[in-house]
Amino acid sequence: QVQLVESGGGLVQTGGSLRLSCAASGRTFRTYVMGWFRQAPGKEREFVAAISRSAGITYYDDSVKGRFTISRDNVENTVYLQMNNLKPEDTAVYYCAANPGVLSSRPNEFIYWGQGTQVTVSS
Repeated sequence: QVQLVESGGGLVQTGGSLRLSCAASGRTFRTYVMGWFRQAPGKEREFVAAISRSAGITYYDDSVKGRFTISRDNVENTVYLQMNNLKPEDTAVYYCAANPGVLSSRPNEFIYWGQGTQVTVSS
């Protein structure tokens, strides 16, 4: 069992930056691929970024490539999402999730989810 708690969301202007954190419980954090997803009102949950167990491989949706950076600290059991040059269309609830399998963008392959943190980008 892994419990995930996100933090770092908030209100920011267009072009601003935020850094999301996701703290994981347990000693098995390093055995999971970690990912970030987001869900805007009235829309389906969508993939944002994922990172391999060793942090050697990262994977981004095209909509955030070059603006967002995912990273992880396997000592602190935390995964991060640095978001730069934010746009109004980035407004959503952001979720971190843990996947025991291979690096993937598919939500159904992630078995543990946090409660989400709201990110709002004003124009």
